[in-house]
Amino acid sequence: MFKIIKLQYLEKEDLKKIVQWNANKSADYLLQWAGPAYTYPLTLKQVEEHYFDDIKRKNSNILAYKIQLIDTNEIVGTIELREIDKKNKVGRICRFLIGEENVRGNGIGTLALKEILRIGFTELNFEKITLGVFDFNLGAIKCYENAGFVKEKFLESTRKAAVGYWNIYEMSILKAQWQTE
Repeated sequence: MFKIIKLQYLEKEDLKKIVQWNANKSADYLLQWAGPAYTYPLTLKQVEEHYFDDIKRKNSNILAYKIQLIDTNEIVGTIELREIDKKNKVGRICRFLIGEENVRGNGIGTLALKEILRIGFTELNFEKITLGVFDFNLGAIKCYENAGFVKEKFLESTRKAAVGYWNIYEMSILKAQWQTE
C-alpha cells in the first residue's frame, strides 16, 4: 500500500498551526476536538502550556504527533495517544484533528488512526485503545469505525456546549481485534 501520511512527534514550532486551524472557529468547534483541555478562544499560550506542562514533562504519559503528508511534508493535523491504565495496558486517543479542511474526507483521518493504533499496539504494547466522540459527529464516527473501533457505551449530557449538552459515544478497539483487521 502506498503511504500518504506519516506521524512525527509534535514540535514547538508546530503549535502555531493548531492555533491557526482554530482561528475564526467557535467555542463548540474547539470543544469538539479538544474536549475541556483548552478554553475559547484558543491561544498560543494555552497550546504551549499543554505542550510543555503535559506532553514534554518528565515521565509524561502523552505522545503527541503531527500528521504530515509524505509528498509535501505539510502538517494537516494532530493526534495524541496517552496511557490511561498502566496495569491493564489501556491507551486513549485524544485531541485528534484534521485541521486542514481541504484534505478532510479523503481517508487521511483513517490512515492516521491506523498508524496510531500500530504505535499503540506494537510499540507501547497496549491491549486496548479507547476514544470519545460526540454522537452528532457522524464523519468522525465513520472514520473511527473504518479504523476498527466499535461503540462501547453511550453517555448522555456529558459536555455543555453553546446550545445545551452533548452526548458522547465511548469507542474502543482491542489488540486482538486490530490484529485481525
